[in-house]
Amino acid sequence: MTRIVAVSGSRRADSTTRTALEVALDGAAAAGAETGMIDLGAVDLPLYHPDEDAQGDSEALKRRVREADGVLAGTPVYRGSYSSTFKNFHDFCGSTEYENTAVGLLATAGGGSYGGTLEHLRSTFRNVHAWTVPHEVGIRGASSVVDEAGIADDEVRERTERLGRVVVEHAERLRE
Repeated sequence: MTRIVAVSGSRRADSTTRTALEVALDGAAAAGAETGMIDLGAVDLPLYHPDEDAQGDSEALKRRVREADGVLAGTPVYRGSYSSTFKNFHDFCGSTEYENTAVGLLATAGGGSYGGTLEHLRSTFRNVHAWTVPHEVGIRGASSVVDEAGIADDEVRERTERLGRVVVEHAERLRE
C-alpha cells in the first residue's frame, strides 16, 4: 500500500495549514493510500544542531518521512517564505529521507501572496532529491476559507483533495 504522510509546519492551535493538509490527506486516502500526519506543533523537536545526531523526536520523525512513499508538505506563509518551524524540521531531513519521494506542496496565506513560499519549498525539496509534483496549492485569505470543518470554498477544496491524489499517483510511479 502507498504511504503518504503530511507535515504541518504550523504551531497554531487552530491551524488552517493542518486543516488543509487533512483535506489533502482525504484525497490521498480516497486514492487508496494509507495516510498520517506529522503536526510539528505537537512534537519535541529542538532547534537543529548539526553537531548532534538525535534530538528530541527527530529520529522517529525522519523515519516516518523515510518510510513514506509521498509527503504533503504544508506551511503557513511567514514573511514571504515558510515557517521557521517547518525550516527547522526540514533541516533534520536530507536526501536519505526524500530521495525518490513524491512531494506535494501547500501554503496557506493570511493575505494573498504565497508564490514565494511555494518556490522556496520547491527549491529546498529538489536539493534533497525529492520529486516535487507539478500540482501545488496556495490558499489566499486562508482564515476566511479554512476552518475546523474543512475548506468551505469548493474550488479550493477540490484543488487540495487533488493534491493528495496527485502525490499518490506520482508516489506509485516512483515505486515501479
